[in-house]
Amino acid sequence: MIPAQFDYLAPTSVEDALAALAEHGDEAKIIAGGQSLLPVLRMRLNAPEMVIDLGKIESLRGVRDDGDAIVVGAMTTHHDVRTSDLVREHAAIITHAVSELADEQIRHRGTFGGALAHADPAGDMGAPALALGAVFTIAGSGGTRTVPASEFFVGLFETAIGEDEILTEIRIPKHTGWGAHYEKFVRIKHQWPIVAVAATVRVDDGTITEARVGLTNMGNTPLRATAVEEALVGAAATEDGVREAAAKAAEGTNPPSDLNGDSDYRKHLAGVLTRRAVLKAAGG
Repeated sequence: MIPAQFDYLAPTSVEDALAALAEHGDEAKIIAGGQSLLPVLRMRLNAPEMVIDLGKIESLRGVRDDGDAIVVGAMTTHHDVRTSDLVREHAAIITHAVSELADEQIRHRGTFGGALAHADPAGDMGAPALALGAVFTIAGSGGTRTVPASEFFVGLFETAIGEDEILTEIRIPKHTGWGAHYEKFVRIKHQWPIVAVAATVRVDDGTITEARVGLTNMGNTPLRATAVEEALVGAAATEDGVREAAAKAAEGTNPPSDLNGDSDYRKHLAGVLTRRAVLKAAGG
Protein backbone atom coordinates (compact mmCIF):
# COMPACT_ATOMS: atom_id res chain seq x y z
CA MET A 1 0.00 0.00 0.00
CA ILE A 2 1.20 3.53 -0.75
CA PRO A 3 1.35 6.02 2.18
CA ALA A 4 -0.99 8.99 2.24
CA GLN A 5 0.57 12.19 0.91
CA PHE A 6 2.63 14.22 3.38
CA ASP A 7 5.10 17.10 3.44
CA TYR A 8 8.70 16.43 4.40
CA LEU A 9 11.24 18.44 6.38
CA ALA A 10 14.86 17.57 7.28
CA PRO A 11 16.17 20.07 9.84
CA THR A 12 19.88 20.17 10.70
CA SER A 13 19.54 21.03 14.39
CA VAL A 14 17.47 19.93 17.36
CA GLU A 15 16.23 23.51 17.74
CA ASP A 16 14.90 23.58 14.18
CA ALA A 17 13.27 20.18 14.63
CA LEU A 18 11.54 21.36 17.81
CA ALA A 19 10.36 24.51 16.04
CA ALA A 20 8.86 22.39 13.27
CA LEU A 21 7.12 20.20 15.82
CA ALA A 22 5.69 23.27 17.53
CA GLU A 23 4.49 24.68 14.20
CA HIS A 24 2.77 21.53 12.95
CA GLY A 25 1.57 20.09 16.26
CA ASP A 26 -0.49 16.90 16.10
CA GLU A 27 -0.14 16.76 12.32
CA ALA A 28 3.62 16.11 12.50
CA LYS A 29 5.49 12.84 12.95
CA ILE A 30 9.17 12.35 13.75
CA ILE A 31 11.16 9.87 11.67
CA ALA A 32 14.54 8.52 12.76
CA GLY A 33 15.76 5.41 10.91
CA GLY A 34 12.25 4.75 9.63
CA GLN A 35 12.26 1.01 10.33
CA SER A 36 9.18 1.31 12.55
CA LEU A 37 7.42 4.34 11.07
CA LEU A 38 7.57 3.51 7.36
CA PRO A 39 5.57 0.25 7.65
CA VAL A 40 2.98 2.14 9.69
CA LEU A 41 2.71 4.82 7.01
CA ARG A 42 2.50 2.25 4.22
CA MET A 43 -0.38 0.49 5.98
CA ARG A 44 -1.98 3.92 6.58
CA LEU A 45 -2.24 3.28 10.29
CA ASN A 46 -0.97 6.83 10.66
CA ALA A 47 -1.30 9.64 8.14
CA PRO A 48 0.64 12.73 9.28
CA GLU A 49 0.61 15.90 7.19
CA MET A 50 4.29 16.55 7.97
CA VAL A 51 7.17 14.12 8.49
CA ILE A 52 10.20 15.59 10.27
CA ASP A 53 13.37 13.65 9.49
CA LEU A 54 16.12 13.77 12.15
CA GLY A 55 18.67 12.13 9.87
CA LYS A 56 20.64 15.33 9.16
CA ILE A 57 21.15 16.29 12.81
CA GLU A 58 24.73 15.17 13.33
CA SER A 59 24.73 16.13 17.02
CA LEU A 60 22.37 13.21 17.68
CA ARG A 61 24.86 10.59 16.47
CA GLY A 62 27.73 8.81 18.16
CA VAL A 63 28.84 7.17 21.40
CA ARG A 64 30.97 9.01 23.94
CA ASP A 65 32.55 8.36 27.33
CA ASP A 66 31.12 10.50 30.12
CA GLY A 67 32.91 9.43 33.28
CA ASP A 68 30.79 6.86 35.07
CA ALA A 69 28.55 6.39 32.04
CA ILE A 70 28.56 6.16 28.28
CA VAL A 71 26.22 8.34 26.24
CA VAL A 72 24.60 7.14 23.02
CA GLY A 73 23.07 9.69 20.65
CA ALA A 74 19.49 8.88 19.77
CA MET A 75 20.24 8.78 16.01
CA THR A 76 23.16 6.38 16.36
CA THR A 77 22.50 3.37 14.16
CA HIS A 78 22.25 -0.12 15.61
CA HIS A 79 25.31 -1.03 13.54
CA ASP A 80 27.38 1.72 15.15
CA VAL A 81 26.18 0.72 18.61
CA ARG A 82 27.01 -2.90 17.89
CA THR A 83 30.56 -2.10 16.74
CA SER A 84 31.31 0.49 19.44
CA ASP A 85 34.25 -0.48 21.67
CA LEU A 86 32.82 1.74 24.43
CA VAL A 87 29.50 -0.11 24.42
CA ARG A 88 31.20 -3.49 24.29
CA GLU A 89 33.47 -2.65 27.24
CA HIS A 90 31.02 -0.85 29.51
CA ALA A 91 27.53 -2.08 28.51
CA ALA A 92 28.10 -5.46 26.92
CA ILE A 93 24.49 -6.54 27.25
CA ILE A 94 23.53 -3.93 24.66
CA THR A 95 26.15 -5.29 22.24
CA HIS A 96 24.68 -8.76 22.70
CA ALA A 97 21.09 -7.58 22.23
CA VAL A 98 21.67 -5.39 19.19
CA SER A 99 23.52 -8.30 17.54
CA GLU A 100 20.22 -10.23 17.73
CA LEU A 101 18.13 -7.37 16.36
CA ALA A 102 16.64 -8.09 12.93
CA ASP A 103 19.21 -8.31 10.11
CA GLU A 104 22.25 -6.35 8.95
CA GLN A 105 20.29 -4.11 6.59
CA ILE A 106 17.94 -2.98 9.34
CA ARG A 107 20.83 -2.52 11.77
CA HIS A 108 22.45 -0.12 9.28
CA ARG A 109 19.27 1.97 8.98
CA GLY A 110 17.48 1.64 12.31
CA THR A 111 18.53 3.82 15.23
CA PHE A 112 19.04 3.09 18.91
CA GLY A 113 16.88 6.01 20.05
CA GLY A 114 14.22 5.35 17.45
CA ALA A 115 13.74 1.78 18.63
CA LEU A 116 13.50 2.89 22.26
CA ALA A 117 11.08 5.73 21.46
CA HIS A 118 8.87 3.33 19.46
CA ALA A 119 8.50 1.30 22.68
CA ASP A 120 7.39 -1.96 21.14
CA PRO A 121 7.26 -4.42 24.08
CA ALA A 122 8.71 -7.04 21.70
CA GLY A 123 11.58 -4.73 20.72
CA ASP A 124 15.07 -5.87 21.61
CA MET A 125 16.48 -2.60 23.03
CA GLY A 126 14.08 -1.84 25.87
CA ALA A 127 14.96 -4.66 28.27
CA PRO A 128 18.75 -4.07 28.16
CA ALA A 129 18.32 -0.32 28.63
CA LEU A 130 15.98 -0.92 31.56
CA ALA A 131 18.25 -3.53 33.14
CA LEU A 132 21.23 -1.18 33.00
CA GLY A 133 19.32 1.73 34.53
CA ALA A 134 19.65 3.97 31.47
CA VAL A 135 18.62 7.61 31.69
CA PHE A 136 16.92 9.31 28.73
CA THR A 137 17.52 12.95 27.77
CA ILE A 138 14.48 14.58 26.18
CA ALA A 139 14.48 18.02 24.56
CA GLY A 140 11.48 20.32 24.32
CA SER A 141 10.68 23.99 23.83
CA GLY A 142 11.25 24.58 27.55
CA GLY A 143 14.70 22.97 27.58
CA THR A 144 15.90 19.45 28.34
CA ARG A 145 14.89 16.99 31.02
CA THR A 146 16.03 13.52 32.02
CA VAL A 147 13.86 10.48 32.63
CA PRO A 148 15.09 7.20 34.16
CA ALA A 149 14.33 4.03 32.25
CA SER A 150 12.00 2.93 35.06
CA GLU A 151 9.72 5.88 34.15
CA PHE A 152 10.39 6.13 30.42
CA PHE A 153 8.28 3.18 29.22
CA VAL A 154 4.73 4.20 30.09
CA GLY A 155 2.56 1.71 28.20
CA LEU A 156 2.08 -0.15 24.94
CA PHE A 157 3.99 1.88 22.31
CA GLU A 158 3.96 4.78 24.76
CA THR A 159 6.84 6.59 26.43
CA ALA A 160 7.44 9.68 28.53
CA ILE A 161 8.31 11.68 25.40
CA GLY A 162 5.74 14.44 24.91
CA GLU A 163 4.21 15.26 21.53
CA ASP A 164 6.35 18.40 21.32
CA GLU A 165 9.57 16.72 22.48
CA ILE A 166 12.47 14.77 20.97
CA LEU A 167 14.65 12.06 22.50
CA THR A 168 18.24 13.26 22.06
CA GLU A 169 20.50 10.81 23.92
CA ILE A 170 20.62 7.84 26.27
CA ARG A 171 23.02 7.80 29.22
CA ILE A 172 24.00 4.28 30.30
CA PRO A 173 25.79 3.68 33.62
CA LYS A 174 28.98 1.70 33.13
CA HIS A 175 28.89 -1.99 34.00
CA THR A 176 32.53 -2.59 33.21
CA GLY A 177 33.67 -6.15 33.76
CA TRP A 178 30.16 -7.55 34.12
CA GLY A 179 29.30 -10.67 32.16
CA ALA A 180 26.37 -10.32 29.78
CA HIS A 181 24.08 -12.31 27.51
CA TYR A 182 20.84 -11.78 25.58
CA GLU A 183 18.79 -14.95 25.18
CA LYS A 184 16.08 -14.63 22.54
CA PHE A 185 13.46 -17.20 21.53
CA VAL A 186 11.99 -17.05 18.01
CA ARG A 187 10.39 -19.58 15.70
CA ILE A 188 12.02 -18.15 12.57
CA LYS A 189 15.17 -16.06 12.22
CA HIS A 190 14.77 -12.26 12.47
CA GLN A 191 11.29 -12.60 13.99
CA TRP A 192 10.25 -10.37 16.86
CA PRO A 193 11.11 -12.28 20.06
CA ILE A 194 8.36 -14.38 21.51
CA VAL A 195 10.26 -13.86 24.77
CA ALA A 196 13.79 -12.62 25.37
CA VAL A 197 15.93 -12.05 28.45
CA ALA A 198 18.75 -9.53 28.93
CA ALA A 199 21.05 -10.57 31.77
CA THR A 200 24.21 -8.95 33.07
CA VAL A 201 25.94 -10.12 36.25
CA ARG A 202 29.05 -9.48 38.30
CA VAL A 203 30.78 -12.60 39.55
CA ASP A 204 33.47 -12.81 42.27
CA ASP A 205 35.16 -16.14 43.04
CA GLY A 206 32.34 -18.12 41.49
CA THR A 207 29.57 -16.24 43.32
CA ILE A 208 27.13 -13.78 41.77
CA THR A 209 27.42 -10.52 43.70
CA GLU A 210 25.18 -8.30 41.53
CA ALA A 211 22.66 -8.97 38.78
CA ARG A 212 20.45 -7.03 36.38
CA VAL A 213 17.80 -8.85 34.35
CA GLY A 214 15.39 -7.37 31.81
CA LEU A 215 12.46 -9.13 30.11
CA THR A 216 11.24 -8.61 26.53
CA ASN A 217 7.61 -9.21 25.50
CA MET A 218 6.43 -10.18 28.97
CA GLY A 219 4.00 -7.28 29.34
CA ASN A 220 2.99 -3.97 27.74
CA THR A 221 6.46 -2.57 28.43
CA PRO A 222 9.95 -3.96 29.03
CA LEU A 223 10.22 -5.28 32.58
CA ARG A 224 12.88 -5.72 35.25
CA ALA A 225 12.93 -9.18 36.83
CA THR A 226 13.66 -7.80 40.28
CA ALA A 227 12.78 -11.02 42.10
CA VAL A 228 15.39 -12.84 40.02
CA GLU A 229 17.98 -10.13 40.62
CA GLU A 230 17.53 -10.30 44.39
CA ALA A 231 17.59 -14.09 44.45
CA LEU A 232 20.79 -14.25 42.38
CA VAL A 233 22.86 -12.23 44.84
CA GLY A 234 25.03 -14.70 46.72
CA ALA A 235 24.12 -17.61 44.43
CA ALA A 236 26.78 -19.83 42.93
CA ALA A 237 27.38 -19.15 39.24
CA THR A 238 26.36 -22.72 38.38
CA GLU A 239 23.25 -24.30 36.92
CA ASP A 240 22.11 -25.51 40.34
CA GLY A 241 22.84 -22.13 41.89
CA VAL A 242 20.90 -20.20 39.24
CA ARG A 243 17.90 -22.49 38.72
CA GLU A 244 15.86 -21.41 41.77
CA ALA A 245 16.35 -17.71 41.09
CA ALA A 246 15.47 -18.07 37.39
CA ALA A 247 12.17 -19.74 38.32
CA LYS A 248 11.03 -16.33 39.66
CA ALA A 249 11.32 -14.68 36.23
CA ALA A 250 7.58 -14.54 35.53
CA GLU A 251 6.65 -12.97 38.87
CA GLY A 252 4.75 -9.72 38.32
CA THR A 253 4.51 -10.15 34.54
CA ASN A 254 1.48 -10.10 32.27
CA PRO A 255 2.61 -11.56 28.93
CA PRO A 256 0.29 -11.52 25.91
CA SER A 257 -1.38 -14.51 24.32
CA ASP A 258 -1.21 -14.73 20.53
CA LEU A 259 -0.52 -17.16 17.69
CA ASN A 260 3.06 -17.62 18.89
CA GLY A 261 2.00 -18.81 22.33
CA ASP A 262 -0.30 -18.11 25.23
CA SER A 263 0.55 -16.28 28.43
CA ASP A 264 1.44 -19.42 30.41
CA TYR A 265 3.76 -20.59 27.65
CA ARG A 266 5.61 -17.28 27.77
CA LYS A 267 5.90 -17.47 31.55
CA HIS A 268 7.49 -20.89 31.23
CA LEU A 269 9.83 -19.60 28.53
CA ALA A 270 10.86 -16.66 30.72
CA GLY A 271 12.16 -19.00 33.40
CA VAL A 272 14.03 -21.21 30.94
CA LEU A 273 15.58 -18.28 29.05
CA THR A 274 16.51 -16.48 32.26
CA ARG A 275 18.43 -19.50 33.49
CA ARG A 276 20.27 -19.79 30.19
CA ALA A 277 21.01 -16.06 29.96
CA VAL A 278 22.31 -15.77 33.51
CA LEU A 279 24.50 -18.86 33.16
CA LYS A 280 26.04 -17.60 29.93
CA ALA A 281 26.52 -14.14 31.39
CA ALA A 282 28.25 -15.69 34.40
CA GLY A 283 30.45 -17.80 32.16
CA GLY A 284 28.81 -21.02 33.31
